[in-house]
Amino acid sequence: MSRALPKYNKRRVGFIGGAAAVALTGAVIAGTALAGESSGDGGDANARTLAGPGTISCPEVAPELPAVPASAQAEVERNLGDLDQQIAEADKRLADTAGQGGPDFVRNAVLGPLEDKRVAAIDRIATAIGRTAERPSGLDSLAACTLTK
Repeated sequence: MSRALPKYNKRRVGFIGGAAAVALTGAVIAGTALAGESSGDGGDANARTLAGPGTISCPEVAPELPAVPASAQAEVERNLGDLDQQIAEADKRLADTAGQGGPDFVRNAVLGPLEDKRVAAIDRIATAIGRTAERPSGLDSLAACTLTK
């Protein structure tokens, strides 16, 4: 009787050995990659996390509005709330994408879309007022926002 393994056992041993080698290699690579990570106690946090991305500052729209007719009050209030929500969402996006992109990333990915949304909301406010009173002009200048550190 031969001491050699049958053909199917050789394949099974080879497959299990190969899988074990792949798993061990993955564990070594993961351990090497995590070797430089901090323990999470905050003792050696990097400067980017300490500094923070900043906040977005936008001009107030409500003080610049003329007298709002009663028929437009609800729509104007809703759109003013939308403006505040847009700023909060942009601040969250700014925090979530801190350190990404190049020098124009914040302007292109956060401030630009925010300005577009603010222009639309301000235009809806002006339209609501303009239905029953004189449409306010010059409100579009309140759409641009800046990044404050």
